[in-house]
Amino acid sequence: MNTLTQIRFVWKPLVFLACLIPAVLVVTDAFEITGRLGANPIEAIQDRFGYWGLRFILIALAVTPLRQLTGWNWLTRFRRMLGLFAFFYVFMHFLVWLILDQRLLMSAILEDIVERPFITFGFAALLLLLTMTLTSTLAMRRRLGRRWQQLHNGIYVVGILGVWHYWWQVKLDVREPLIYASILAALLSYRLWRRFRISR
Repeated sequence: MNTLTQIRFVWKPLVFLACLIPAVLVVTDAFEITGRLGANPIEAIQDRFGYWGLRFILIALAVTPLRQLTGWNWLTRFRRMLGLFAFFYVFMHFLVWLILDQRLLMSAILEDIVERPFITFGFAALLLLLTMTLTSTLAMRRRLGRRWQQLHNGIYVVGILGVWHYWWQVKLDVREPLIYASILAALLSYRLWRRFRISR
């Protein structure tokens, strides 16, 4: 079995199943099989999906630096999957807020999006991720040409908006958002350094 076949039929399914574990744990914890969601289960579910959405954004952003530093070019074959899981978890985070928290009350939803900046940033990040998800296929890449790469560079903006959304949400204890912000800063700084190095 060559490397490409092994990635396609062995490693991709394993990574896919691993990426589903956080979602499965939300369900099993909701039924108190593997744990509990605490006193506020809706907030716990919403937070968990949000955390994993942000984590997958950072993991997807880490693929290119890891490939360039290690020479493991096969890592790029997982990038699309990781990006799609980032959208999945962010979208579930949004759906929990929309349906379970706001109960589809459109007046309250629109008011929150317009008047609460951290929700505005989170919603903007979701829309950007949705656009990238809808154009993530090979056919759309060929159709859009150079514009495809410009569009998908929006993942950097999504990362910034996601961290900012989290930072403003917690308000006081920013230790955990600071960890995400530091990782994002390192990933973006590496890209700027590499671009500067190539330009020279």
